[in-house]
Order: sequence, then structure tokens, then C-alpha cells
Amino acid sequence: MNARNLLTSRVVITGMGAITPLGHSVQETWEAMLAGVSGVDYITLFDHRDLKVHIAAEVKGFDPAQYFGAKEARRMDRVTQLGLVAAQQALQDSGLRITEDNTYDIGVIIGSGIGGITTLLEEHKVMLTRGPGRISPFTVPMMLPDTATGQIAIQFGIRGPNLCIVTACASGANAVGEAFEMVRTRRVKVALTGGCESPINPFSMSAFHNMGALSEQEGDPKTACRPFDKSRSGFVTGEGAAMLVIESLDHALARGARIYAEIVGYGCTDDAFHITAPDVRGPAMAMQRALQQAEVHPAEVDYINAHGTGTVLNDANETRAIKAVFGEAAYDINISSTKSMTAHSFGAAGALEVIACVKAINDGAVPPTINYQTPDPECDLNYTPNVSVRRAVRVALTNSFGFGGHNASLVLRAFEGQ
Repeated sequence: MNARNLLTSRVVITGMGAITPLGHSVQETWEAMLAGVSGVDYITLFDHRDLKVHIAAEVKGFDPAQYFGAKEARRMDRVTQLGLVAAQQALQDSGLRITEDNTYDIGVIIGSGIGGITTLLEEHKVMLTRGPGRISPFTVPMMLPDTATGQIAIQFGIRGPNLCIVTACASGANAVGEAFEMVRTRRVKVALTGGCESPINPFSMSAFHNMGALSEQEGDPKTACRPFDKSRSGFVTGEGAAMLVIESLDHALARGARIYAEIVGYGCTDDAFHITAPDVRGPAMAMQRALQQAEVHPAEVDYINAHGTGTVLNDANETRAIKAVFGEAAYDINISSTKSMTAHSFGAAGALEVIACVKAINDGAVPPTINYQTPDPECDLNYTPNVSVRRAVRVALTNSFGFGGHNASLVLRAFEGQ
């Protein structure tokens, strides 16, 4: 073992939790992904008749009062509620006990691109209609992007580093990546990490529509999100939360934890090009750096969970970036966009897609890109169209790219012991 390895730890995933438009658990979500189920439908969270966009991927059947009680639920924005549910699942799945002896050795690093924007909008309406004196005193803590991280720390008694990562659509992936670095460099022994988002409200939906980012597909809502298809016209807004417990290998082994997979590489760059338009160099460098840190040759990658939002520019740019990194080997890799089913949950997306990679490694199956009908000459790779495939997945890579030029790539590997 060289001196560098003495200063760093291997990092493994020991717990996962998720609440998504496809299900209220990791397993429900994963089974729906493999079956090619779409979580997109007409909006039920508010009256959408006056809007130009009428569809989204909601977490259906979620009653926060069942988890927190009616009084406490009213004091949390939906984004925090979803984050807490996924965090509880991940901690329970990991079997980790939080005590006075280890509470400062555990970190909480979570991404949220928008935070409690629904609370902000509702209380702004209260101010306009009923006056500033009627604004709820809970407004500020409910709307801040870092409220979920603070609430999780309070709920579970975690006193280590507590950070909220805000990098738009890359927030969840960056959160997992930064948590990975914290554990790898022994700043903490364990991290609860992931992402949460709940942006389905009239303001957000209209804003994304007016900038031309949302899908204009007509007809069946479930066919609206069409990553890499020639007829793609934009993304569909989603919501949800995905959380992971990650820890140093020695800590996991010492407590007899079940190990799902190993995180081996993280790459993080910025395009420095345009606030919304992508550039091929930044994503390519993020992937290259993740592979270099992982000491993984491009030909060893079996599966790529693509950012794959369904926008015309993004999908073509990501395809070019993958080909720039992988060369001819790009055509041998199964690629898929699970956003075709979950839609785009912004800050939660990257973390959920890490979980999809872990499940692909564990189950030997690659989820599909649904709604893929017409090939695009600019997108000519194997996007695992419409139907999941069985194949051994030893190494997986996931990409997340965000407005502002943020790029994050993570490499995961099947755990093969010491």
C-alpha cells in the first residue's frame, strides 16, 4: 500500500432510500424502471387549466401527515418532507445506529436546486392578499434550500458536517460526489447524501415553459419525455427524493454492514460557456476525471445512466461528449435515460440515478429509455430503447449537468471485497 492510499479510504454504499413518481421506495421505483413505466401524467397538485403546461411527474399518494403528523407537516415544505422520508429509508436500510459516540463522525450532504419555492410563492400570495403581517413565521426556514439538511440532522441526531449543494440539475450528483470526497479523505466516517426537489407549482412550470425548456409533446402525457429521440422537444418536470448512506470500507466492515456497491470516481467541471446552453468539453472532462480517479479504462464501463433530459441541445451534446471520452467503445455501452420515466427532478435527479446504477450493478439489468421511436443521426449510440436488458454490469457511470454549466460524473463499481 502506497502513502497515498494510507491517507484515503475506499467508499461503499450501505443504504438507499427513495420516494419518486414511480414508487415510495427504492424497490418500487426500480421495478417500475425495469418495466418501462412512466410517472408522467396530468398535474393534480394544483389547478393547471390556466397554464400552457399541464403535465408533470408527481409523487402520487403521498400524505405527509402519515409520516410527521398534521401539525409538523404544515411546518415543512414538500421538498423537506420528501427528503426526510427518503433519508429515513436509507438509514433504516443501512442498519446504522447513530449514537453519542459517532454523531460527529457522520455528515449530511444533500443537493436541492430550488428548495422550498412552493412555500415562498404561497406566502408571497398571502402578503399580497392579506398583508405582510400575515406571513407565516415559519416561511424562512421552510423555503431555504438547506432546510432539508438541517431537518434531517435534527430528526436523526447527526452532528457532523452539514451542507446543502446547489448546482441546479447537478445538485444531487454533486452532493454524492462531495460526500464521497469527505469519506474518502477521512473527514467523516459516514455520510447521508442525496437530493430532494419539489418544484411542481404554477410559477416554476410557467417559468421553465417560457424559456422553452419543457416538452411540447401533445397527446398522451406518458410519451412526452423522449430523450435522444429525434422528436424530443424538452424535459418534463418531476419531483422526489433519493438518499444514500455511504461510508468508509473499514467502517462498513467493522459493523458488518451490507455493501451494495463502491463509489470509485468523481469528476466535477463547469462549461464557463453559457448559462443554459451546453458545451461538449465540460461534460467530457467531468467523465474523464471521474474515470481517471476510479482507475477505470473507458472500455471497462458497462452502463451509462445519461443526464438525458430530452432537450434538443442537451441530448446531442451529451452524445458527443460520451463519444469524445469513449471513442469506438461508446457503441458497446448500454446507455439509458431514466428521466424518460421519472421526468426531471432537478436536485434529486443525480442521486436517484446513482441508485439506478447501483441497482443495475446488483441486479444485472439495465433500465430502458422509453418513448424512443425515431433515431436521431446526432444521437447514434445504444440508448437501450424501450425495453430493459439483462447484462452483467460491473462498472457504471452516471452524468448530471446543470444550468450554469455545472457538470458532475460519478463512477460506481461492483464491490469485490478487499
